[in-house]
Amino acid sequence: MPAEHLAEHARQRHHHALQRAQQTLTELADAGDQVTVVLLADRAGVSRSWVYAQPALRDRIEQLRQHRASADVVRATVTRATDDSLRQRLAFALERITQLRAENQQLRDALARAHGQLRTARLNTDER
Repeated sequence: MPAEHLAEHARQRHHHALQRAQQTLTELADAGDQVTVVLLADRAGVSRSWVYAQPALRDRIEQLRQHRASADVVRATVTRATDDSLRQRLAFALERITQLRAENQQLRDALARAHGQLRTARLNTDER
């Protein structure tokens, strides 16, 4: 009977350790942290040898590493594209600003001429 209790306790301990390790892997992946056996063991409160003895955990670690590596490549490509597109958008925006400034100046000049014509017209009307 005591042997059964010990075996059950060992199974429960293993199950809880596995749950902690899987939860820790999820948290590391969500945080974007580099996933290593050492980091996982430290954060989950298990030994490195125990992690190495768990094929499912090792496979998941490898998947996360590969996913992060491919995400880093995509991120670098997107960043370059974004930098280039931002430079191009900035150049277009500066060109548009120059055009709008010129148009505003033309409108100000036209408004000043119109005010002058109105003044002249009022003065001519008042003199009569």
